[in-house]
Amino acid sequence: MIKNLPLKKETNYISEIKRMKKAKNAIILAHYYQTGDIQDLADFIGDSLALSQKAAENDADIILFAGVKFMAETAKILAPGKKVLLPDMNAGCSLADSCRAEDFKKFIDDNPGRTVITYVNTTAEIKALSDISCTSSNAVEIVNSLPPDEKIIFAPDRNLGNYVLNKTGRDIVVWDGTCHVHEEFSLEAIIKLKEENPGAKIIVHPECELPVRMVADFIGSTSALLQFTIKDNAKCYIVATEPGIIHQMKKEMPEKKYIPAPPKDSTCGCSECNFMKLITIEKIYKCLKNEKPEIFVDPDIIKNASKPIKRMIEISKKAGFKQ
Repeated sequence: MIKNLPLKKETNYISEIKRMKKAKNAIILAHYYQTGDIQDLADFIGDSLALSQKAAENDADIILFAGVKFMAETAKILAPGKKVLLPDMNAGCSLADSCRAEDFKKFIDDNPGRTVITYVNTTAEIKALSDISCTSSNAVEIVNSLPPDEKIIFAPDRNLGNYVLNKTGRDIVVWDGTCHVHEEFSLEAIIKLKEENPGAKIIVHPECELPVRMVADFIGSTSALLQFTIKDNAKCYIVATEPGIIHQMKKEMPEKKYIPAPPKDSTCGCSECNFMKLITIEKIYKCLKNEKPEIFVDPDIIKNASKPIKRMIEISKKAGFKQ
């Protein structure tokens, strides 16, 4: 009986969460990097672009974000009249933390006359300093939507920024920020896995370092990697992004094999986002029950930060990005 207790407890949490969602007119938005149980519980699962769009377009009174803080802030910016909850306020982002508002403002001042494009993996304050937001799904299209002679600042991820620069050939100054997950993949280990699995394809997120991108069979956002594995005819994939996405890959194409790309330090668990993994079923239950922790964003920040996000969504829709 004791061995069954944790499972029973989790089952009770899930049934109570479902009951409270209905009673409170709440929805749960979850990122692909959440654990499988949370993805299965969510009303909507997606990458940053899809979650931004869903946050802007729903009839819920409460949005509970199973993700990290900048994502919940984005939801609040796009839906300021709704109550936005985050189960753990410590669920931050190493990439967002690498770009502080006071430092970035100076960077903009030091590079005048440039259109400021920032990845959604930033704080609300950084978005408020921006002209256009972007995600890894649409960064290239966002840049290409601008006049050819437009000068650009891209922040905060240096790997995504350099990927966009190489794809577009534009005049781009890139902020020197990084994601602790995507910086840590081992090129040597990936190549070894490829040798051990003939026919496997290496699929890589553009936040990865250049040497890892160079050996890739496909480079794309989290949702693009998922779609590639669904449509592609290979039977095995080495996946160089946060391994949470593999849950969806297995659900879509269970007959295929998915191997998480190993980090440089096999003892550190660096291929998982420790911030994303702070969210648990129990924390979601307590958060929805108590309706806290709640996300608050200064009204002036909301006013300024909403403009680049809405511009991103408009450009994305015109380009046909519906996820």
